[in-house]
Amino acid sequence: MAEPTVVTIGKATQDVFLKSTGLFEKLEHKGVMYEQLPIGQKLDVDDVIFATGGNVTNAAVTFARQGLHSRYAWCIGKDIASEAILRELDNEGVDTTHVVQSDQYRPSYSTILMLEGGERTILNYKGKMPTAKSHDIDFNVIESADWVYLSALGDIDLLEEIVSYAVKHHVKVMLNPAGAELKEINKLRTILEDVEVLAVNKEEAKQIVSGEVLDELARHALHYCPVVIISDGPNGAVATDGKTIVTAGMYEDIPVVDRTGGGDAFGSGFLSSYAQGKSLKDSIIFASANSTSVVTKIGAKEGILHKDVELHDMPITEEPM
Repeated sequence: MAEPTVVTIGKATQDVFLKSTGLFEKLEHKGVMYEQLPIGQKLDVDDVIFATGGNVTNAAVTFARQGLHSRYAWCIGKDIASEAILRELDNEGVDTTHVVQSDQYRPSYSTILMLEGGERTILNYKGKMPTAKSHDIDFNVIESADWVYLSALGDIDLLEEIVSYAVKHHVKVMLNPAGAELKEINKLRTILEDVEVLAVNKEEAKQIVSGEVLDELARHALHYCPVVIISDGPNGAVATDGKTIVTAGMYEDIPVVDRTGGGDAFGSGFLSSYAQGKSLKDSIIFASANSTSVVTKIGAKEGILHKDVELHDMPITEEPM
């Protein structure tokens, strides 16, 4: 069986991580967690770490490290951050020939204030991204693909265009909707009817369908998509294809260093196995392992697993629907 080709489309980010054991402290007031910094002072930090992120660029690296043909299509700038993003993807073996570079675009930029235990506060500049009206994304890259993995497009009309194009060319779609897509929930529900795999967390799922617990939400989401994955952070995940339902706990009890990219690693880890014909259960096991590895490192890509890594047992059950 030839290795599948997966095209990822969505935003790219330059991430800067700031570490300080003295400055960044988690506080609480009336149930709200927050940080505070004094105004008018020059504050020293312990370390600065540069990395690249963006939901689908993280996913693209998972696909490449797992031996799939990974292609990335988007519009970014010609600035230093854009060049850093492209250089890292190229070094990882991701095909970036379909990336459009223009001065009218800029990648996202995030400054992450890191706290102990993996919690963080993120200051985000969303960048200047393409829209459905700009017509600059090279859709031709989709035609020869087996799958398209989509997230964080920032424009529901662009999402609809891409999904329609993929369906027209018999290419399967996995979607991990982000904030912009979830804000237009009725239109998103219509788009989901052409999506093969939906991956969301529990809070996102509750915006799409009714329900309180993971398996209930997953069953209801099957009305839209053939395969549904709903994660709940350290509480595990549920996945179903309408035939069986898989319930997974934590892959491993490890100290969390940085949660950035954990969800991306889970979704892309699932598809990297599922697209190669692995079962729903085995795909969830690798998704959990990939996510667990990522949160042990700073940055969204450093801990992404390579091909043929040895996996160990985890708490997981599979039952018929």
